[in-house]
Amino acid sequence: MNTATLDAVPPPANPVPLKQDAAVIGLVGLAHGTSHFSHLLLAPLFPIFMRDFGLSYSDVGLLMSIFFVISGSGQAMSGFVVDRIGARPVLFAAIGCFLLASLAASMATGYAGLVMVAVLAGLGNAPFHPADFTILNQRVSAPRLGYAFSAHGLTGNLGWALAPAFLVGITALADWRTAYHAAALLYVAVLSLLFWQREKLRTEVHVRHADAPKGSDLAFMKLPVVWWCFAFFLLSTMTLAVVQSYAPSILKQLHGVSVEAATLTVSAYMLCGAVGMFVGGFVAATSKHSDRVVAWAMTAGALLLLVCATGWLSGTGTMVVLAATGFAVGVGGPSRDMMIKKATPKGATGRVYGTVYSGLDVGFAVSPMVFGVFMDRGWYALTLAGAALVLLVSVYAAIGVGRRTTSR
Repeated sequence: MNTATLDAVPPPANPVPLKQDAAVIGLVGLAHGTSHFSHLLLAPLFPIFMRDFGLSYSDVGLLMSIFFVISGSGQAMSGFVVDRIGARPVLFAAIGCFLLASLAASMATGYAGLVMVAVLAGLGNAPFHPADFTILNQRVSAPRLGYAFSAHGLTGNLGWALAPAFLVGITALADWRTAYHAAALLYVAVLSLLFWQREKLRTEVHVRHADAPKGSDLAFMKLPVVWWCFAFFLLSTMTLAVVQSYAPSILKQLHGVSVEAATLTVSAYMLCGAVGMFVGGFVAATSKHSDRVVAWAMTAGALLLLVCATGWLSGTGTMVVLAATGFAVGVGGPSRDMMIKKATPKGATGRVYGTVYSGLDVGFAVSPMVFGVFMDRGWYALTLAGAALVLLVSVYAAIGVGRRTTSR
C-alpha cells in the first residue's frame, strides 16, 4: 500500500474508545443521581418530622424553599469556581456536603437541626450541574455527547425515584435516624468510588490572562441566548414542580384516587421520564436541531397535561396520561442539554451552566408558591391547566434559544 493510498483512508469516525467514554458517563451519572437523591433528603419524612417535632405544613415547606434558594444562588456562583479550579474538587466537596447533611439529619432534635440539613444539602446541590456538564463536555467525545446527556438526565430521575423508597423503607424497618445513617454510608460509598476513579474526572481549568479586560469573566452574561436558556429552565421546571408537589392532591380531589395510588403516579412520571431520556439520547445524537426537538417534546407534554385538566378521563386514565407526560418531557431532556452546549462560549462552560441551571432552582422555589394559591382556592383542574400553559411558554423560550444559536 503506497502513501497515496494511506492518505486516502478516512480517519475513524470516533477514535475515542467506547469503554473510556462509558466510564466517564457512568461516574458522572452516579454523582448526578446522588444530587437528585438529596433533593428529597427531607421531604419523604415530613409527616414524621411534623409528628415528632410539632411542625406545620408551612414549617416543612420552608425547608424546601431554603434548600432551593441556597442551591439556586450557589449554582450561579459555583460555575466560576468550576472554571477556575476544575470540576473534580468541586464535585467531591458537593458530595461531602451531602454526607454532612445526612449526619446532621440523623442527629436533629428539632426544627433548627432540619434547617441545617436543608442548608448543607442546598450547598451540596449548588455546583452539580456546572461540575457535571464541564466534565461531560471535556471528557466525552462529541459523537457520544447526546448519549451522555441522556444518561445524565436518566440517573437524575432514578435518584428522585430512589430517595422516598430508601428513606421511608428503612424508617419502616428501623427508624428515621437509622435511615439517615444509611444515607450517609451511601454517600461515603459514592465518594470513595469517585475518588478511586478520579483521573477520569479531571478537567482543564480556565486560566485568566493578566491582560484580560476587567469584567471579562462576566462577559457571557451579556449574551441574550444565556437568559433565554435561563427562562426555558425556569418555566419548564415550574411544570415539573406542580406534578411533584400537587399531582397526588389533584388526583385525590378530582377523581377520588387514593393517596397511595396518586403518589405512585408521581413515581411513574419520573420513571417514564427516565425512559424518555433514554430514547431522547438517540434523538439528540442524530438531530442537528436540538431546539426543535425540545419544542416538540414540551408541546406534547403540555397537550397531555391539558387533556388531564379537562376532567374527561377517569382517575386511572388521568394517572396514565400524567405518566405519559413524563415520557414526552423526558425525550426532550438530552436535546435540551445539547441546546445549552451550543449556546455556551468556549472556556465558560461552568459559568454558563451554573447560571442557566439556576433557573431550575428558581422554578422549584417559585412554582409551589404561585400554584399553591390555586390549590388553596380549590382550583385543581386550573392548576394542571396553568402548568400546561407554562410549559407551552417554555417552548417559545426554546425556539428563542435556537434562533440565537443558529445566528452565532
